[in-house]
Amino acid sequence: MKIKLLFFSIMSITFTGYAQQDAQYTQYMYNTININPAYAGSRGALSLFGLYRTQWVGLDGAPETSSFSINTPINNSRLGLGLSLVNDKIGPTNENNISADVSYTIQTSADFKLSFGVKGTANIFNLDVNQLNPEDQGDPQFQDLDNKFSPNVGAGVYWHSDKAYIGFSVPNFIETNRYDDNDVAIYKDKITYYLMGGYVFNLDKYQYYKFKPAVLAKMVEGAPLQVDISANFMFIDRFVVGVAYRWSASLSAMVGFQITDGLYLGYGYDRETSNLNNYNSGSHEIFLRYEFFKNNAKMTTPRFF
Repeated sequence: MKIKLLFFSIMSITFTGYAQQDAQYTQYMYNTININPAYAGSRGALSLFGLYRTQWVGLDGAPETSSFSINTPINNSRLGLGLSLVNDKIGPTNENNISADVSYTIQTSADFKLSFGVKGTANIFNLDVNQLNPEDQGDPQFQDLDNKFSPNVGAGVYWHSDKAYIGFSVPNFIETNRYDDNDVAIYKDKITYYLMGGYVFNLDKYQYYKFKPAVLAKMVEGAPLQVDISANFMFIDRFVVGVAYRWSASLSAMVGFQITDGLYLGYGYDRETSNLNNYNSGSHEIFLRYEFFKNNAKMTTPRFF
């Protein structure tokens, strides 16, 4: 069991680490604050968000992610603030990120705004040596990875209206070596670049039915370009159904329900399209978002993002 956990952890770092060094989300369009600090306050309401994701169910040591965030605009100013907590577990490793975001927004036209954001992150990385092979448990280099702290900074831009958005961000500018063996980085956090965009089409004159295609591109040095393409439909501002495809990796189904004006529930299921499909039963992702609207007024146009 321990050997399998360590083997999977190393395999994750070697084969998927560069493509998934930041926690991976299928419903990224609702969780943009984690990858782009310019998103803070863009919804015009105090927004609370909680997500749980279990990836590659049935595979020992598979990734498991919990995320919580809060962001809000600051009254009578162009500023937005955000705070997020992310816990990411892979095999014997446990990583916690605590991030603070600040955004500044300017009006570029009657419909569009341009936001700039900066992110500061405290990362705490832990390796559970009890899950390693017995001969490795006393290795002092592994002991050094107990609650190892490292800081980071990031930035992003976000151009958006009620119907469209384009964003570019780099959440972490500092590359961090988690473990060095003879001056060779075995686990190195690489700089990741995100480019995302989406547009909402009204399918009828009463705006009861909406369609939103979206794309997220993730670029990391030393790894193939990762592209997520999604298509979501919203019905009578309450129900959302959609599909997504992660290039050469997975196919996903998504559903959502606007329970009240402020409370939204979403669920996503991924099925691998690679050979990894033979070793797991898929990935599950569920989230809740609650928003406090000013003067108890609902958002005029419920959004997919």
